[in-house]
Amino acid sequence: MTNWLPLTMVLVSLVAGIIIFLLGEQRQLARTLLNLGAAVVKLALVAFLFMLIVVDDSPEFRLALLPGLDLVLRADALSLLFTTLSAVLWLITTVYAIAYLERDENRARFFGFFSICVASTMGIAMAGNLFTFFIFYELLTLATWPLVAHSGTRAAILGARTYLRYTLAGSAVFLVGLIWLYGLAGSRDFIVGGTLEEIGIDQHLELRIIFVFLIVGMGVKAALFPMHSWLPRAMVAPAPVSALLHAVAVVKAGAFGLVRLVEDVYGPELVAELGMDGLLALAAAITIIYGSVMALRQTDIKRRLAFSTVSQVSYITLGVAVGGMMATTGGMVHLVHQGLMKITLFFCAGIFASVLGVKHIGQLDGLGRRMPLTALSFTIAGLGMIGLPPMAGFVSKYYLGAGAIAVGSWWVIPVLIASTLLNAAYFLPLIKRMWMHDEPAQWPKPVTLGRLETGGLVVPTIVTALLSVLVGLLAAHPLSPLSWVMGIATEYFP
Repeated sequence: MTNWLPLTMVLVSLVAGIIIFLLGEQRQLARTLLNLGAAVVKLALVAFLFMLIVVDDSPEFRLALLPGLDLVLRADALSLLFTTLSAVLWLITTVYAIAYLERDENRARFFGFFSICVASTMGIAMAGNLFTFFIFYELLTLATWPLVAHSGTRAAILGARTYLRYTLAGSAVFLVGLIWLYGLAGSRDFIVGGTLEEIGIDQHLELRIIFVFLIVGMGVKAALFPMHSWLPRAMVAPAPVSALLHAVAVVKAGAFGLVRLVEDVYGPELVAELGMDGLLALAAAITIIYGSVMALRQTDIKRRLAFSTVSQVSYITLGVAVGGMMATTGGMVHLVHQGLMKITLFFCAGIFASVLGVKHIGQLDGLGRRMPLTALSFTIAGLGMIGLPPMAGFVSKYYLGAGAIAVGSWWVIPVLIASTLLNAAYFLPLIKRMWMHDEPAQWPKPVTLGRLETGGLVVPTIVTALLSVLVGLLAAHPLSPLSWVMGIATEYFP
């Protein structure tokens, strides 16, 4: 009976999205109730799933689409990590988005695609093989493209086109790698430790080429250098979309795919034997430094945050590429830590722009006095990104650094130090401006919001900021993301 649970978790968001389209633009109350109701139901299903996995039950839905080609949705410990992040942040982002778009047009279209986007993310999280992963990976591309273009401005249309060009090109490369791999080894489910070790050494060259194809296919969404350029251009999207793209959906889908590829398709040992671990780690390290340097050069707040994402998401890739218990833990747990911190930063950027018209770093002066709670949330998330203890970012970096030393990859330490210094260089000046500079005589474009709108924007921001602190402070708690990820990593490195 519980085998229907993975499919149900996908359908909750998908059906909600379709009904929202059918309700039309004028049924605002029904749309709001449906949005929030579906998000709450999804969260309840995740809680039920957690209880099943704790007692070692992994529900699986399987549907044969073609001979030897199954659609597989399976709940395991790793998928639960991603589904929990997605479900929690979906509910919080929905509350924020309802308030953010209160005066906007085309809200039915927005929330319809928004829900389908979350359904796609759920499918990616619970995909049981690469074929299933690819189906939902493509659905995610198609669902997020209208969200990037939502405002309909020329910049939005161009940004959305760039996004579509990059992601579809990446998908084509992904598909070639997928077909080649299935031709070589057949359709295989995700298995802890991988399933390809039995393939003979005479086919290792093919495995290396296929690995590169799949890395490119997933690396586009994960914004690995030099496939990252779509991400800063997609910042024309509304703030809730930017938050979703950076914290839960698109870039995380790519990073999560890389984790599955290394850990459950090839397996860490075969990746090392093929020499692909070094290539992947090098790509991640270059991206970490490049993204930070580029972030430092931006004066637009959202573009600075976008390049920060390019850098920070590659911590996940770096962790699984370096390997070993601790580094893998540091990489995987950053899926959650980066999500909480980055969604907070984009929520804040959205509030700055929508309430005061503040979009550039030079306009942040004195904002701490004008918006103390929002500015405090931004400060907390920014310090977390730098990696100050006991913030979530510190936990990720500590495990990455200690893990790299444990496996002899000392070269990772200078990368982490350089990244941390660059993080400080591009976050601290913003924080200083907000708290230590005087307010301007007039804000760029002030808007008066109702109490409900203000609460809808600020409360979710405070919640995510607090969560980013708590997951760092309580990292040793048995129910913390870190403890959960350590349990997952133990399966890969017993």
